[in-house]
Amino acid sequence: MVHHPFRKGTMTELRKRFIEDMQLRGLAPSTQTVYVCAIRQIAKHYRQSPDQLTEEQVRQYFLHLTEVRKVSRSNATMTLCALKFFFERTLQRQWPVFSLARPRKVKKLPAVLSHEEVRRLLDCVEGPIFHMYFLTVYACGLRREEARLLRVEDIDGARGLVHVRGKGAKDRWVPMPAVLLTQLRELWK
Repeated sequence: MVHHPFRKGTMTELRKRFIEDMQLRGLAPSTQTVYVCAIRQIAKHYRQSPDQLTEEQVRQYFLHLTEVRKVSRSNATMTLCALKFFFERTLQRQWPVFSLARPRKVKKLPAVLSHEEVRRLLDCVEGPIFHMYFLTVYACGLRREEARLLRVEDIDGARGLVHVRGKGAKDRWVPMPAVLLTQLRELWK
């Protein structure tokens, strides 16, 4: 078995430096975990330390991911971002492969439910709190986690807006339908 610095459970100077670089850049802890895992995967694939890899090996790895393993676009993009960060920030290597390997964006229209379909879904939810949660998610176009983190002080009833703490520290204001505000106030009572 070949030793490499990104093996699970080990903390080498290289891995420590990579994590510190991500912390300095302000990456979320969950992103840091995913990036470390991506570096560990390429090191495992080649059975060598990631700082010993060549640009051609990285290129071949992306071909392997997309053509052999057929990973999703989001997985390939995440791996690209992790490797790019590791090689460009931590190892100070500017390789052209990182501009070639970007997966193409797939343009898909989201599924839009009819009013009747939404009504049937909400009718299946038991309990007034859960019902209101899903109604708020739907009415304001929120992610699950965004809705879970909502607090009373996030609702600006006078302006009909909701302050949303978005993914990646990207806060935003979204409109809140007057009907939803009325229902929230009734539940609060």
